[in-house]
Amino acid sequence: MTNLDVFDPTGAIEITQLHAPRLDGLDGKRVGIISNDEWQAHRTLPLVTEFLQRKFPAVEIIPQDQFPFGNDEIDSDNTVTAARANEVDAVIMGNAA
Repeated sequence: MTNLDVFDPTGAIEITQLHAPRLDGLDGKRVGIISNDEWQAHRTLPLVTEFLQRKFPAVEIIPQDQFPFGNDEIDSDNTVTAARANEVDAVIMGNAA
């Protein structure tokens, strides 16, 4: 008889750092737009910007050209440095592929 060892690939991850708390609103906040340069981001992120500015007139949008660009840079220290330099309260990262 053959014995097989079976491992559960789903595993478990210990959460050591929670997400940042939600903002109380966007009016008066600085929001950075960060592009990973995926599917039609050059079209969708400007639309997101327009929507936010219409819905929240007091929001300040920091455009994507103020941040590193593309998948290779989106999670880099350079992006964190740019977010801090632009003093953003939040960022929107996108676009999914």
